[in-house]
Amino acid sequence: MKAIEFENVYFSYDMEENESGGDIFSSDENFALRGVNFSVEEGEFVAVLGHNGSGKSTLARLTNGLLSPISGKITVFGLDVSDDKALFDIRKQVGIVFQNPDNQTIASIVEDDIAFGPENIGVEREEIGQRIDFALNAVGMRDFRYATPARLSGGQKQRIAIAGVLALKPRVMILDEATAMLDPRGRKEVMDVVLRLNREENITVILITHFPEEALLADRAVVMQHGQIVMQGKPEEVFQKENDLKKYSLLLPHSIDICHRLSLAGLPVMDSMDAETVAENIVQAVKGVDQSALNIPKIQGAGTRLFNSNVDENTDVGRVYCENLTYVYNAKSPFATYALQGVDLEIKSGEFFGIIGHTGSGKSTFVQHLNALLKVPTAEKKYKAKKPKKGQIPVPQTLLSVNGYDLTDKRTNFLELRSKVGMVFQYPEYQLFAETVFEDVAFGLKNFRKDVQDAEVKQAVREALETVGLDYEALKDRSPFELSGGQKRRVAIAGVIVTKPEILVLDEPAAGLDPLGKEEIMTLLHKIHADWCKTVIIVSHDMDEIAENCTRAAIFLDGKVLAVSQPKTLFADRNALAERGLDVPFVAKVTARLAEKNMVIENDFTVHDFVQKLLEYVKTKGAGTDLTFEGGKHA
Repeated sequence: MKAIEFENVYFSYDMEENESGGDIFSSDENFALRGVNFSVEEGEFVAVLGHNGSGKSTLARLTNGLLSPISGKITVFGLDVSDDKALFDIRKQVGIVFQNPDNQTIASIVEDDIAFGPENIGVEREEIGQRIDFALNAVGMRDFRYATPARLSGGQKQRIAIAGVLALKPRVMILDEATAMLDPRGRKEVMDVVLRLNREENITVILITHFPEEALLADRAVVMQHGQIVMQGKPEEVFQKENDLKKYSLLLPHSIDICHRLSLAGLPVMDSMDAETVAENIVQAVKGVDQSALNIPKIQGAGTRLFNSNVDENTDVGRVYCENLTYVYNAKSPFATYALQGVDLEIKSGEFFGIIGHTGSGKSTFVQHLNALLKVPTAEKKYKAKKPKKGQIPVPQTLLSVNGYDLTDKRTNFLELRSKVGMVFQYPEYQLFAETVFEDVAFGLKNFRKDVQDAEVKQAVREALETVGLDYEALKDRSPFELSGGQKRRVAIAGVIVTKPEILVLDEPAAGLDPLGKEEIMTLLHKIHADWCKTVIIVSHDMDEIAENCTRAAIFLDGKVLAVSQPKTLFADRNALAERGLDVPFVAKVTARLAEKNMVIENDFTVHDFVQKLLEYVKTKGAGTDLTFEGGKHA
């Protein structure tokens, strides 16, 4: 039986808002979907891929009647989505988890939020309690049953949103980038639940994702571009079509990218998706390769290059230093939560620094201290030092210096600090607020510099928009809310860099972006870093992103800094990271598997550096290497 069927579906946000109908084939309308024919069988698991703005989310919203097609027909288990009388039954059967969990949270207590859906479809009270237990256990949030959603981290909120849909036990579950803000362990836990529901409960799953490893779990992968389905098939087949992926603004998974690069260099490695098989295929290829025919690319790893060139230890400009930084949310209340517990960390001037850690580890709380959005107690205006009681052990002093400013002193000029330390939040497009792009980008500059002249504002806004790759003349008078998701993110970043801060802090800057969008954002940040921004700090759950871009990184765990080092050192101990809910870059997994087979490849865990070092190894040592295979037996 078909669970979902789209028949020649067209949809335009412009036409829906205007309710004007008209010629659906007019080239003047901006169609989000263009004649889509698409069906999903009951119990099927379908992954939907595509660049930002390709129509993926529109497809999801049309499926349960949140949007209505301009033309064409959509049915869910035979029910017509355009029939208002059928909508209640359709929405009971189709649950959607959106990109931003704040769009789905409605209650002040977690269990009430999860109970909201089942209550509204008439589930018995006793069963509602059982469903709450099931959903919270499924997403690893059982201990937060009585917490307040507003006090949770972004990743924790996302898990609660997923639990709210799981509690409905729908026949169809749609996840629209639902794991984008989760740490690797959280993503795996959620996908394990989704797979179990699909396999054991026969729940139909539509997964909208940019993570190849998630798409590989599906029965079928569908690629969208400009509102049309342009490619579909088994995921492993889709991901092997390099030319087609590039044409549709997607990138190869790291596994296939490695295999292709090695093959082009003369080491014919068969394509594979998982690290174990890639390692085995490399070993097999080495056994029969003509070493003299290898063409070794001369490319240095990103992290190594940056680490060696930009660090300046003789200046406070761009430097962050803290000792014993502690922060408690809702102190002196039943909801008191220790987010930071004695953080000691130094970020050197000139670094491209990464911060990683599982959801709720204190990463976002820490970076919000860097431009005093959160303040230490001694920096508050009403702070008065208390005399220690006789015999009382003095509380360790907190030190926090950012860009030369003492953030523990309430006399510090925090307005001036914030012009020097720019902050871009998770989903920065939600920072937009002004009527035009120009006004939005100009706001920060005007706020920090009251005497700034109009001509200077115009020039600064133009430079900021052009820096992030946007056309000033084309966009300056447009509403930021009319732009695509990628454009909104660039405008939000432009609004922060317009003051040319000396430290730029970004909390999950590439979350929710397609692979090409992520690459473009990181290229942009490196350009800003090279041109004028002294230090860049990024918070990320993407270990490949950290390995490819950062000079050093810090691992946060339960409000403390567990370790600080170069990515190649941090990611060397895969088991230790896994115990803490973290993953390692794909290259690190392949490197570890090769080491088990007596091929020790020293590299910085970036794809290009791994390929170069592996080829050099094969050319100089490969023929005489004693390779091992499964079970420790020698070949």
